Amino acid sequence: MSIQSIDVKYTAVATAENGRDGRVSTDDGQLDVVVNPPKEMGGSGAGTNPEQLFAAGYSACFQGALGVVARKEKTDISGSTVTAKVSIGSTPEGGFGLKVAIEANIPNVDAAKAKELVEQAHQVCPYSNATRGNIEVTLDVA
Repeated sequence: MSIQSIDVKYTAVATAENGRDGRVSTDDGQLDVVVNPPKEMGGSGAGTNPEQLFAAGYSACFQGALGVVARKEKTDISGSTVTAKVSIGSTPEGGFGLKVAIEANIPNVDAAKAKELVEQAHQVCPYSNATRGNIEVTLDVA
């Protein structure tokens, strides 16, 4: 896989203090959160964690991509939702890795068309493009 060249439209800037057990904030002040590992990883679970932030970004971005392809297909997806489940665990090499399960709920669209739209959105979504070939991403239509 080659590095993708893009025409930059926007750059988000965030700074972390103390890694997974500290604080993350954006340069514009719109996001300022305490981060803490989940209890399952030895943390208190008192704050949010990077996996939740990744899931939030991926689900929002994928929903946007779904809207793009639905408009091109002239398909009404109003009331649709996208859930991203981001899991973290140990890799066989001794490091840590992620996997993502995307679940789209598209009411009033038949299952075959919904599946087609989700697969097309997966080709358009920047998060999907960034993770393709790097982590396991599964797609499901509810």
